[in-house]
Amino acid sequence: MAELVQGFNFRISLRRSTSPGPTATPPPSLDGATAAGPGADPGADGPADRLGDGGFQECAGLELEMEVGDHPEGGRNDGLARGTGRIKLQPIVLKRGMLVPTPGGRADTALWDWLHGIVSGERRAARYDGDIEVLDPTGARTVAHWRFTRGLPVKLTGPALNARTGEIAMEELHIAHEGLRLEGT
Repeated sequence: MAELVQGFNFRISLRRSTSPGPTATPPPSLDGATAAGPGADPGADGPADRLGDGGFQECAGLELEMEVGDHPEGGRNDGLARGTGRIKLQPIVLKRGMLVPTPGGRADTALWDWLHGIVSGERRAARYDGDIEVLDPTGARTVAHWRFTRGLPVKLTGPALNARTGEIAMEELHIAHEGLRLEGT
């Protein structure tokens, strides 16, 4: 049994979603910008199209829950027929050390900018798709890969600052999404 227990690493990447969602076509552009944002190429992976890659230490919320409907059947008094219902998607919860320095030596504000843009009234909220990969102990091989689609930030918690403990300042991001799938590796 001990051979099943092993260390692992994981990697998370968030990229600007190009999916139009449940509709067949994306909403019209308000200023001639593409669906991926002003001046962005939807197929490009530029800095505006990626967010928070690799900087997360914890991930939770890889969970789907199906509702079950009870249906009484005439003449069957000893139980209920049960049928499948809708899937409940839990938010993905990511935690990372806040003071991940940028090339300029300051804290990375990309996650805060994403949520703040929505709060300040962006007409079309930026959505991100994400990949969560579990790697073997060497980091050379992916052993599990989850993909979520059309994520929106629903909660962002800043760090609890306590100079006495010397703990790393951790921030927490909750992402609501429209689908989660465990993909074959």
